[in-house]
Amino acid sequence: MRPDNESAIPSTVPDTVHTAETPSRRAETGPLTELRSPGISDGVRMWEIARDSRVLDLNSSYAYVLWCRDFAATSIVAEVDGRVGGFATAFVRPRVPDTLFLWQIAVDEQLRGQRLAAAMLNELLDRVADRGITRLETTISPDNPASQALFTGVARHRGVPITRQPLFTAEDFPPGHEPEELYTVGAPRA
Repeated sequence: MRPDNESAIPSTVPDTVHTAETPSRRAETGPLTELRSPGISDGVRMWEIARDSRVLDLNSSYAYVLWCRDFAATSIVAEVDGRVGGFATAFVRPRVPDTLFLWQIAVDEQLRGQRLAAAMLNELLDRVADRGITRLETTISPDNPASQALFTGVARHRGVPITRQPLFTAEDFPPGHEPEELYTVGAPRA
């Protein structure tokens, strides 16, 4: 239940189109793009997209399959012409149940530049709003302007603030990993 002094992250994304089992939405990125919850069979494709991105930390293929089973309600895939072309994996923070933490987001290289990542994030935020989720968090390394622009654009689109603060230093990771800053989209906690 949402406290009276908080509201869901507003959206201006078009109305949802529902299928028999999984709510989905046609993205504005193209006529044959469907945004939907992932199924177990999508895990291998999500792993391939993450691997091919050459920028994401690659989890095991098992992790993506398991994510599709256990966190499908807080994750999303973009199916383009019948094939998964992007995904966003997220979970509700256990100690902060009004906050969705985005674990990874990636779009197939051939589909980049079509605003597919923003469409997935906005759809995902719309889907979890009825669960009382009012904030989106993620970490971004300082050398990743594309992700910084994505989250800033989502905040602007939804008409909510975005904040950035240090979270993990380079020393918190194995050698060669950049520090990670915490980005929060949504109203600050009172």
